[in-house]
Amino acid sequence: MATHSSFEFSINHIDFDENYRPADNTRITTNFANLARGDSRRENLRNTLRMIDNRFNALARWDNPKGDRYTVELKIISVEMRIDAAGNNDVFPLIEILKTAIFDRKTDQRIDGIVGNNFSSYVRDYDFSVLLSEHMKKHPNSGAPEGFGDLHGNLFKHFLNSGAYRENFNKPPVICLSVSSSKTYRRTANEHPVLGFEYHNDDVSATDEYFAKMGMKVRYFMPPNSVAPFAFYHLGDLLGDYTSLELVSTISVMETFQKIYRPEIYNANSAAAELYQPSLKYQDYSLTRIVYDREERSRLAVEQGKFAEERFIKPYRAVLEQWSASHAR
Repeated sequence: MATHSSFEFSINHIDFDENYRPADNTRITTNFANLARGDSRRENLRNTLRMIDNRFNALARWDNPKGDRYTVELKIISVEMRIDAAGNNDVFPLIEILKTAIFDRKTDQRIDGIVGNNFSSYVRDYDFSVLLSEHMKKHPNSGAPEGFGDLHGNLFKHFLNSGAYRENFNKPPVICLSVSSSKTYRRTANEHPVLGFEYHNDDVSATDEYFAKMGMKVRYFMPPNSVAPFAFYHLGDLLGDYTSLELVSTISVMETFQKIYRPEIYNANSAAAELYQPSLKYQDYSLTRIVYDREERSRLAVEQGKFAEERFIKPYRAVLEQWSASHAR
């Protein structure tokens, strides 16, 4: 049986800038990797980074009269897990997230940002694109299989409690995702100066349940001058644990990505109403100048889920199930 020390984590990072090229083991469905491919890669990256900076300065407008005080710096954080089990010593790419930093041109200082933001996981691809898909074909309308997301959630919590995480990051992650197109969201009177109006969703989504197994809660906010709310998954106090500049860095990065990937929702030409149900069939929206193939991204999610199944789930199934059961909490 695997012990606590059988799974060890290592962290690598690479700058996400206009010269970025995806590493061989990067999941190519990730937001950042998808932008850095093809003939338009450099223009894609340059325009994306410009959008991020413009949005950041529009939100961080205090003591920023020209709207050019800050620039956002991004690092792609790749987490590998070493598995020492059954006589094997294997390494598997587990998670990729983004780390923000803010460079203040006025003070010439670099300010720490938030880790998390975008979230990419081979095991999540396996869970949703392989395991859940096959289960629903055999048992339609039955919901997710028993224990769905348990292994992924326990691995994620194990990573957050690891020395590798504590040595590299001083705050828990915040992961920012699109709201669910199958749910309705209701605007409340609660308004945060940076995150904007809070929305509530009384009907928990499958993503909410999945992230709950990772130990994360969710709150929904529509930042000033945004057109739709975002889902902010967090562990502690979203409003109290992070500074305004930290929160602005997440909004500027993830709103930019969502405008590119889900323009029907996040680049719509009208803002969400008090009762809001997002839809990818909405037609009144604008496109960015950034090239992106959404159909390819969906297809690759299945391929990468199968990669996780063959390289990770099948060869270590017994070890992983025993380990997950012993670390459930």
